[in-house]
Amino acid sequence: MSGMVWLLMLPGMTAKIPLPQDLVRKAGRRQEYSASTKRALVDAALERFAHQGYAGTSLDEIVAAARVTKGALYHHFTGKQELFEAAFVDVEQQATDRIRSSIRSIRDPWEKALTGLREFLAVTRTEAYRRIVIQDGPAVLGYERYREREESSTFGLVQEIVASLLVGYRLPETTVAAFTRLFFGAMSATGSSVSTAEDPEQASDDAEGAIVLVLAGIRSLVESGAEPPTAGDLAPNLGPAAGPPRAGQVSGVTG
Repeated sequence: MSGMVWLLMLPGMTAKIPLPQDLVRKAGRRQEYSASTKRALVDAALERFAHQGYAGTSLDEIVAAARVTKGALYHHFTGKQELFEAAFVDVEQQATDRIRSSIRSIRDPWEKALTGLREFLAVTRTEAYRRIVIQDGPAVLGYERYREREESSTFGLVQEIVASLLVGYRLPETTVAAFTRLFFGAMSATGSSVSTAEDPEQASDDAEGAIVLVLAGIRSLVESGAEPPTAGDLAPNLGPAAGPPRAGQVSGVTG
């Protein structure tokens, strides 16, 4: 009678009533099956989107590769676009984990920054990242959703690295945040350029050289102990930043 309660109903008849722990075990098995089905769908979709692209991949191919029914697919996803987004998130998370693993034991912030940069450029040359994140991602997800997803994964990592580089300066948080976004945008554009270059290896080397120049300039300033430069220090003849045009003034022409 383990796990069951026997209830006498009529002479010669009995009924089995499940105990709470039996219901919990069954619910757990259903959840495990549901999770494994979803995982199989994402894995199958990721592989095909990476090889064939979004437009060249059908849901029939994905469910066949995952060995599930279309009903199971629609239980977890509203359709092909949402399944693509799940594959996109998976690729981005794998990239973040790979970069974070490469810099985990590094203490020097400059070595950490360059190591992370090299790993990122290596990631952009992988088939899955190049096809799913860089080539198809913006068009399938839309620009806003694409940026939102990208920033929820790798942006935090860039933020951490930039903060460690600028720790020698007592800069306002808003300035650090602005530089982080600037650096993140440059990294994103660089990754896209490298992944689609005719010679990705050479493009990666060129990109690293350009970013090294920027980092070297920041390092020399930090180590000098000087105050952060202003636009006037860099270009003494440069006037103040232009504000929004006044009423009646367009492109420098007044009425």
